[in-house]
Amino acid sequence: MIITLKKNAPQTEVERLHQMFEDEGLQVTLIKGVDFNVFGLVGDTSHLDERDIKANIWVENVQRVSAPYKLANRMFHPKDTIVDVAGVKVGGQEKITVIGGPCSVEGKEQICRIAQAVKEGGADMLRGGAYKPRTSPYAFQGLGYEGLMDLAAAGKMTGLPVVSEIMSADKIDEFEEYVDLVQIGARNMQNFDLLKAVGHIHKPVLLKRGMSATIEDWIMSAEYIMASGNPNVIFCERGIRTFEKYTRNTMDLAVVPILKERTHLPVIIDPSHATGDWKLIEPMALAAVAAGADGLIIEVHDEPEKAWSDGAQSLKPEKFAQLIEKAALVAAAVGRKL
Repeated sequence: MIITLKKNAPQTEVERLHQMFEDEGLQVTLIKGVDFNVFGLVGDTSHLDERDIKANIWVENVQRVSAPYKLANRMFHPKDTIVDVAGVKVGGQEKITVIGGPCSVEGKEQICRIAQAVKEGGADMLRGGAYKPRTSPYAFQGLGYEGLMDLAAAGKMTGLPVVSEIMSADKIDEFEEYVDLVQIGARNMQNFDLLKAVGHIHKPVLLKRGMSATIEDWIMSAEYIMASGNPNVIFCERGIRTFEKYTRNTMDLAVVPILKERTHLPVIIDPSHATGDWKLIEPMALAAVAAGADGLIIEVHDEPEKAWSDGAQSLKPEKFAQLIEKAALVAAAVGRKL
């Protein structure tokens, strides 16, 4: 619910209303403007009658918010949120963040080698899967804790913050200690217990869109994390499942302006999973930058033909570096930089 007070409403009345709404068990956000004060109420407002509130002579307008999400809603938070990932800023209107690395950690030597390559190519962060959700139970499931330690070592060697996917809440402690940006994968986007769990940690969360999730489903998953106490959420579009067979998934670039209109959270694009084809990564990454994405996450492998997972959608380091050079030109054209 949004309540706008009339111009020049006395401070005593502003404070009285603020306390009254808090006494109702609501979370109250006060936005102070030059001429008006606006209250944003989060919680169960069903018992509040707009007519009773409008009876106050200092209330200009009362509006119920139709969207079920409140904390992620730009109406309550007009400015873009900038998420700090171990010193790397994600979001805002200037810098576009690039995350690069292999789908799976295959050993310390491999991840350190690729980490150095993506850093030299222009990456701001290093990605790598230690715990892998796979469609087939017979496919490589990741190196687990050993892989996470290898990833952490590569991050320390290069100075790059690391990104990795968490599969279950029992791994929270090790992820909070060794991972800088905790990823919730597409298959866990509506694992509400896991969303609540990462809502209690002190690390930012990269929330991928579910394979068949609507945009509102996706935002509500972010709301779960934020409602549990963690405001540092980054959306990641990785393609959705449609009837199309020419790509692994269908990349939905329209989510960038839609999410930016409705929420204040950063949005990054994963053209690797969205297309499933290394030849399509560059054009879709450039399109994402032009559309206003706050970042890219690209799978990179120096021997994709031998990769333990997703080699077909991985760029070689030299192709990755070329992509970053081209993306920088597109970014400059829309008033941003890589």
